[in-house]
Parts: sequence; structure tokens; C-alpha cells
Amino acid sequence: MSGGVRHYPGFAAIAALCLAILYLPLGVVAVYSFNASTSITAWGGFSWRWYIDVFQGPEAPRFRAAAWNSVTIAFLAASVATAIAVAAAVAMVRSGRFRGKSATFALISLPLMVPEIVTAVATLIFFSTIGLTPGYLTILIAHITFCIPFAYLPVAARLSGIDPAFEAAARDLYASRGQAFRLILLPLLAPGIVSGWLLAFIISLDDFIITNFVKGAGMETLPTAIFGSVKQGIKPNIMAISTMLLAVSILFVTLSWLAGRTGRRAAAPS
Repeated sequence: MSGGVRHYPGFAAIAALCLAILYLPLGVVAVYSFNASTSITAWGGFSWRWYIDVFQGPEAPRFRAAAWNSVTIAFLAASVATAIAVAAAVAMVRSGRFRGKSATFALISLPLMVPEIVTAVATLIFFSTIGLTPGYLTILIAHITFCIPFAYLPVAARLSGIDPAFEAAARDLYASRGQAFRLILLPLLAPGIVSGWLLAFIISLDDFIITNFVKGAGMETLPTAIFGSVKQGIKPNIMAISTMLLAVSILFVTLSWLAGRTGRRAAAPS
């Protein structure tokens, strides 16, 4: 059968059902974040009151501190993970075949394949074994670790599309390896690096399971602060925070996709 999987009977209906199951609850949360009523089920008219409550209400200082922790950890984790991912991608893609290459790639990809709860428990046990006190630093180390494969994949994909002849030409013109990398390869890698950084940032920002295991007492990120409030009952201001976090996630994923597409277009032969 030609035309791809979309032309199989029932594919459109199954796809629509799966999308509805995945995204309809998010739409409901977004709509009720603008509810004027204190009820989370009965519509009381359109209002911005819960968004104002997030910034000026009694829980505002707690959410502000949690958001600051989330943003700073995500920024640092994404930056370090992307730097490691660039080095790993250059080694994996440009080094040709070497013993243990498949095992190395499997090791880089491991955080993507291992269930997050297993990673969380293993990380907690590791930190306890070496005597590292749970807190900001443990969250940052854990986030750097599981963000590496998310940053690696766009960088490696971009690097695979760059002709090695560019670097060879630079070396022929007496550029050192460092100069060839800094002046030739790095600018060409920029779309993949940006895409990987954005993806790692939003993965870190949204993480809950691993963070909840390694954060320690008194340390909160935005997802754990939301979970703590939900345990006391779902309130409309939680819907407002969730909607803003969802909007930020959509924005960063879209920017990551656009950066990756820009890189693919630039690499395509004219």
C-alpha cells in the first residue's frame, strides 16, 4: 500500500483518539485556570484572578523561590550537559570506528531507556553512599546527568550532516585542531547546540520524579512545589501555574524544533 501509514484504515481515528487522551486534560486545565470561581469543576466566568494570585497571593513567595531554583538549575544543567554533549558528539561522530563505540553510545543513551524511577532511586543511593547532602547541588548533578542524552542527540544529528571536508580545508590552511573546531566546526554546529540546549533546559525545568528523590528537606523546585500544594487539595492557582509551565514548555520545544530545522536546511545541498 502506497502513501504511508496515514492511509491505513482506522489510522486517523486511532491517532485522533490518542491525541485527545493526551492533550484534552491539558486543555481543560488551561481553560479552568481562567475560571473566576474557586471551584475547579464549575465555570464561574472568565477571570485573571488566579494568575494574579500566583504572583501576589499568600503562596507567591514559595512559588517564586521554587521557580528561581528551577530556572537556575535548568540553566546550569543544560549548559554543562550541552558542553559534555558537544565533546561526546565530536568524539563519536568524527573519530571513526573504535573499540567500544557501540557500548559508549549505549552508555550515553542509557538515561533515555532506563525508567526514571529507577534512575531516581539509584541516584539517591549513590549520593547517600558518598555522603553528599541532598539539596541544590544533588539536584544539579542529577539533572546534568539525565540531560546529556537530550542535548547529545540534536548535536550529533547536526554534526553528522556537516562534511568533514570543511575541517580538512581549515587544517590544510595551517589551522590547528582547536582553531578548526572553534572557527569552522562550532559555528556550523550552532543550530544543533541551540536545539540541544533548549531541549535539555525544558527537560530539567519539568522534571519531578528524580528531583523529588534527591532534593532534600526544605528544597523545592516548581514541579515539587506544585505537587506539595496538590497534596493539600487542587486549587485554581495550581491550574494557573501549570498552564504557565505548559506554555513555557511548548515555547522551548518549538524553539528547539525550529533551531534543528534551520540546521537541517543549512546542511542540505543547494
